Amino acid sequence: MYKLIALDMDGTLLNSQKQISLRTQQAIAKAREQGIKVVLASGRPLAGMQDKLELLHLTSNQDYVLHYNGSMVQNVGTGEVIYQQIIDGRSAKRVAQLAKELGVNTHAFSQIHGLITPKVSQYTEVEANINGISITEMDFDQLEDDHPIIKAMIVAEPAVLTATIAKIPAEFYRDFTIVQSAAFFVEFLNPKSNKGIGVQAIAEHLGIQASEVMCMGDAENDHHMLQYAGLGIAMDNAMEETKRIADHITLSNDQDGVAVAIEQFALR
Repeated sequence: MYKLIALDMDGTLLNSQKQISLRTQQAIAKAREQGIKVVLASGRPLAGMQDKLELLHLTSNQDYVLHYNGSMVQNVGTGEVIYQQIIDGRSAKRVAQLAKELGVNTHAFSQIHGLITPKVSQYTEVEANINGISITEMDFDQLEDDHPIIKAMIVAEPAVLTATIAKIPAEFYRDFTIVQSAAFFVEFLNPKSNKGIGVQAIAEHLGIQASEVMCMGDAENDHHMLQYAGLGIAMDNAMEETKRIADHITLSNDQDGVAVAIEQFALR
């Protein structure tokens, strides 16, 4: 029996209109009625998840959320942080310099200034609009080396980003967790941060075994949690690599794939 379900948001829980279908809402409600913990696990900041947490009634002292791709995990009701591993200004400046050398844009999430970028691009605007947050334009050289940065990102149109990823030096993979979260986003996290570590932190906090965890996702930033879970499920609209590592492939995010999987594997 599964005791914890962790759901990616964009491309998984949310359909193409960025909505949660009624069938999916009902499936999640039924799972919770049976005592199953449901956790949203997203690359978004908490502000960009709040309305969906409220819609699903995941806002009590018994609810947990994983945001910034596992860089932060906390109790929704109390705000207590149960896991946090972030980077710093020195690291953000390295990523910004790499982006400059490769001819692409960058942005980052500062714990002080919010979403920051040396130059506003259409993809930084996408980030801001999805999450309902503002952009602060600033040169990363202004950051102190120990400035608290949650994550840094390289952003570019999909074809350019694919070519850029192939040029990232090997030492960056040693010093960061690097994951592609969308066709136009690649993220640089603390090496001790990913969604798998985040889901594990929640499971251990609640005394739940990995074999009792179900995770669903559609992109590379979901791989760690799909591999950690007793049952890792990819959406039909997922990246091909994500489908290859999954234990099961459900229907797409526009076909209630999350609801179908919950009904099939979790509900009594």
